[in-house]
Amino acid sequence: MKLNKLTKEEKGVILDKETEPPFTGEYDDFFREGIYLCRRCNTPLYKSENKFEAHCGWPSFDEEIPGRVKKQPDPDGRRTEIICAACGAHLGHVFTGEELTPKDTRYCVNSLSLRFIPKDKTDKYETAVFGGGCFWCFEAIFRRLRGVESVASGYAGGEKENPTYEEVSTGETGHAEVVKIVFDPNIISYGTLLEIFFALHDPTTPDRQGADTGPQYRSIILYTTAKQKETAEKYLEKIKKGFTEPVVTEIEPLIRFYPAEEYHRDYYEKHQDQPYCEITISPKLKKLEEKFSKLLKP
Repeated sequence: MKLNKLTKEEKGVILDKETEPPFTGEYDDFFREGIYLCRRCNTPLYKSENKFEAHCGWPSFDEEIPGRVKKQPDPDGRRTEIICAACGAHLGHVFTGEELTPKDTRYCVNSLSLRFIPKDKTDKYETAVFGGGCFWCFEAIFRRLRGVESVASGYAGGEKENPTYEEVSTGETGHAEVVKIVFDPNIISYGTLLEIFFALHDPTTPDRQGADTGPQYRSIILYTTAKQKETAEKYLEKIKKGFTEPVVTEIEPLIRFYPAEEYHRDYYEKHQDQPYCEITISPKLKKLEEKFSKLLKP
């Protein structure tokens, strides 16, 4: 059996049976159609139709693909561990008696143990990743656009695995504050997302956006396809003529996206009355409404 190469944090969960922090996993708040594979050996484990929101901080399923998940007593003697039946990778634990779904079963799985494959290999969605200042601002803006399926704040562009907000804020991890945007290119194009991205931040200020300073606030595009790379490079060349100062936006491949902590999610929606939101986010939203009104969701 061919096994996939694992990162340090993936080994911690899959081989050493650690548990990823709640509300941080890639597939926690994630409900697209497809199947979930074992990250270590690619064996299909769960179908998207069996995934449900348990509000526990980890992906939850009420049924496995028959024969793909093995149950065994946990070393603590109180829980039942679940592992991949094919390769023995640690997945998480299974619980019953909670009455959360008619099947009364919750497979509580670490995102790091899974890999998602969309129902259609020619999935209609694409992923764009941008950084240009505080991710609270960009999350509030991009989630208002038609054709945008989801927006998640997080960290990317650096080398440290599973960084925390405090670590990224030191400017020493190499990561930038970014947003991951899942969008339907049939409704809104990558080029339009680039246009909005550059309209809402200053790409000529190295490691700074307004009062926010440090490399974590740099202007950066992290492409997920070769076509995105080409589109971003051409767009950057085109707009450089409109600035008197050099454009410092970086264009790099997305290696890995780390979701930000739960308290960063939907920040503007939760804190609209805070001074930061009023001073920093509200003007950007007003500019969005004025310039791109036809692109806004009803």
